[in-house]
Amino acid sequence: MDWKNLLSTKRTGQSVRPEHHDRTQFQRDYDRLIFSSPFRRMQDKTQVFPLPGSVFVHNRLTHSLEVASVGRSLGSNVARFLHDLYGGDLPLSQELGSVVAAACLAHDMGNPPFGHSGEKGISDFFKHGKGQYLEKEVNNSEVWDDFLDFEGNANALRVLTHKFSGRRNGGFALTYTTVASIVKYPYSSGNENLKKYGFFQSEKEMYLDIVRELGLKELSPGVFARHPLVYLVEAADDICYQIMDIEDAHKLGILSTEETKDLLLSFYDSSDDRDALSKIEGVSREVTDTNEQIAYIRAGIIGKLVGACTDIFIKNHDDILAGKFHGALTDKLDGAMNVAMKKCARVGFKRIYRDPSVVEIEIAGFKILGTLLDEFIKAVLEPKHYYSGLLLPFIPDQYRVSDDAPVHLRIQTVIDFISGMTDVYALDLFRKISGTGLEGKGF
Repeated sequence: MDWKNLLSTKRTGQSVRPEHHDRTQFQRDYDRLIFSSPFRRMQDKTQVFPLPGSVFVHNRLTHSLEVASVGRSLGSNVARFLHDLYGGDLPLSQELGSVVAAACLAHDMGNPPFGHSGEKGISDFFKHGKGQYLEKEVNNSEVWDDFLDFEGNANALRVLTHKFSGRRNGGFALTYTTVASIVKYPYSSGNENLKKYGFFQSEKEMYLDIVRELGLKELSPGVFARHPLVYLVEAADDICYQIMDIEDAHKLGILSTEETKDLLLSFYDSSDDRDALSKIEGVSREVTDTNEQIAYIRAGIIGKLVGACTDIFIKNHDDILAGKFHGALTDKLDGAMNVAMKKCARVGFKRIYRDPSVVEIEIAGFKILGTLLDEFIKAVLEPKHYYSGLLLPFIPDQYRVSDDAPVHLRIQTVIDFISGMTDVYALDLFRKISGTGLEGKGF
C-alpha cells in the first residue's frame, strides 16, 4: 500500500470538486462529527457503568472525546515520522492528527444503547429470541448473518455513509481516509474463521469503492488489509478504555485506592522509570486528594503508552503497509507495560465487567431491546394492523422505507432506529409500549 493513495480527500457520495476553505478537509470531518446528532446522543449511551449517577463515570461521548485526544497525539507523532520519510512529497501527512482524531470520534457511533450488551441483545433476538422465525422471511443468508451477529463496528460505517431517507448521498460525506480509518475488521460477516466484521452487506459496495480508491490490499478473497491509521485509532481506544475503566472503578468503590495505585504504578519499571516514579511520589505528597493522585498517575501512563505505541507503529511501518502486521499495537508492548496491560485486562474482566451494576445493565439491555425489536418489526411487516399504526409514528422519517420494500430492508430500518436510541429513550419507549410507567396518567 502507498501513503500517496491512502491519504485522500475524496468524500463518500460526493463528486470530486475543488473546494477552498479555511479548514482542511480532515478538520472538516472532525467538525461534522462533533456537531452531529448521532455523536451528541452518545452522551446518554452506556460505556461500561450505569448512567447517570452521583459519580459521573464515562459515557460513550466522553470516552470518544478522550480517545480522539489520544488519537490526535498518535497521529501527530506518526505525521512527523512520515514527514522525515517523504519530505514534501506527502503534504497530506501533516494532517494525520486530524484524521485519527476524527476517526476516533466516530469509532463508537454505531454502538446501540446499553453498551456492548446492546449488541448482544440485538443478536440474541434473531439468534435465540422471538426473531428466529424471520430467517425464512429474509431469505438471504448473507443479510441474515448481519442480523445474527449485530456488530457495532459495521453499524458505525452504516451510520456514517448510508443515505437515510431525506438525507444526502454519502451520509456524513466524510473523506474516504477518515471512513477507512474506523474499519477494524475489513471484511463482511459470515466468515467463521474471523472474529467480528467491519461492514454490513448494505455497505459492501461502498467499502469496496473505498478499497479501490485508497489501494487497500486484498489479503484473501473478500478480506482486506486494514488502513494503517486503523492501528492508531485502535491503540487510542485500547489505551483509554483499559486505563479509564480502572479509574472509574475506583471512583465507584469497586477497586480500592491501594489496588488502583498498584495497578497503575505497575506500568512503570522500578529501574528504568526511577525518575518518573520519584516525581509521582512528590506529587502524591503535595496532593492529598486520592482521585487527583490517581488522575495524575493515569495522565503519565497515557503519555507513556502513546510514546510506546508510536514506536511500535514506526518499527513495523513496512509490515503494516504490506498488510503483514497482525494484532494490535498494544499487543506488542514489552516489559512492565505489557505485564500491566494484561493485568488491567484481567482485573477488568473479573472485577469490573462482572460487577452487579454492570450485569444489571446487560440484563436490562436484553429485555428492553428484545421487546422493542419484536414490537417494531411486527409493525413494519404488518403496517395495516391497527396496533402497527400506533407504533409506526415513533419511527423517525429518516429510518422509514416503503411498506412494500423487501423484508430485510424493513427489518434493517428497525435496527437503525433502535441502535440509534439513547439508553433513557429506549427505556422510556419500552415502558410505554409495555404499559408500565403509567402512574399518574389515570391508570
